[in-house]
Amino acid sequence: MDAPIDQIFVAIKHWLVDLAPAEWQPLWSALISVAAIIGVFAGLFAVTTILERKGLGRIQNRLGPNRVGPYGILQPVADGLKAMTKEDIVPRAADKVVHFLAPLVLVAPGFLALAVVPVGRNMAAVDLDAGLLFFFAVGAATELSVFMAGWSSRNKYSLLGAMRAIAQMISYEVPLIISAVTVVMMAGTLSPTRIVEAQAGYTGIFPHWFLLTPWGFAGFILFMIAATAESNRSPFDLPEGESEIIAGYYVEYSGFKFALFFLGEYIGMFAVSGLAITLFLGGYHAPLSFLTWIPSYVWFFAKLMGLIALFIWVRGTLPRLRIDQLMNFAWKFMLPMALINILAAGVWHFAPHGAARWLICLVMVVGPYWILGRTLFQKKQLAKRTYRYAE
Repeated sequence: MDAPIDQIFVAIKHWLVDLAPAEWQPLWSALISVAAIIGVFAGLFAVTTILERKGLGRIQNRLGPNRVGPYGILQPVADGLKAMTKEDIVPRAADKVVHFLAPLVLVAPGFLALAVVPVGRNMAAVDLDAGLLFFFAVGAATELSVFMAGWSSRNKYSLLGAMRAIAQMISYEVPLIISAVTVVMMAGTLSPTRIVEAQAGYTGIFPHWFLLTPWGFAGFILFMIAATAESNRSPFDLPEGESEIIAGYYVEYSGFKFALFFLGEYIGMFAVSGLAITLFLGGYHAPLSFLTWIPSYVWFFAKLMGLIALFIWVRGTLPRLRIDQLMNFAWKFMLPMALINILAAGVWHFAPHGAARWLICLVMVVGPYWILGRTLFQKKQLAKRTYRYAE
């Protein structure tokens, strides 16, 4: 790897910090990191919105945005200007202070969580020994912002949407955290940077990613499903069921406040995707040994865009679940599988190397998956859907 290119952003930051007086350098360093995180991921938010709308258009056999700029690529600019110029309407009976703070409380945890995610070699804004614990701690504040939005609006649809969203987020946060526990067990640390370093190295051309183990693959699938529900993405977008509770907890928001909710959901999606890359996909390490010459931050953002494409694909493919299906899936399938996966990781750690270890762990993961799946659907009267057309 060409070290100067790989560390170019680190060198630029050090150069900028050295320009400030010695007593101001810690504060100046923090401000540079904050500006970089907000600038990069806010820009990625704009890019993702146009990619998602174009991708969904392709999936649904339509064009998508095609009026603003060449091929519609300036649509995010038009959307941003519209959001900033629209009238901000606040219900007369609303708690105006809480109503104002709710979108801010939703956005802030996403950026704080990104601060501990290493986006490249030596490129974590804050390298905490308990960074994973910090990530989940600040992420829990999103439930508070959802309740603030629903309760302060003084609208029954907003409150019902907030209660549904909180129930969903708490239900899926449990398997999300438990699926990350297996990585902590194997890496022996809560530091995201150390977790990435634990996945360094190659056997031949193949990497030592946790994903490439039975417990790691199962943990990754569980983590991504729970992350989809935590991000309120389809098919888990119950909080904003249009046919039931209109737009959910932010039905009484308009203009720039509504745009902040939109931004907060995408920043949260980037944060959990970045954590999934850190925990299971080797972080900023290359997927094959002969590709290590490419800068580390390129690999991180390439993996991030791959997971974003997966989110878009799932949204355009799967229908929305019912609330009972969503909750049953969380407590009757996701939670038991996450707990069993911890046991499988323990067996993997203590079992002697060889084919027997792979076979035992595969049976421990696949067996419960089949049993729990059969149990969950055995009482369902499922049949092939029949379509009838008017003559």
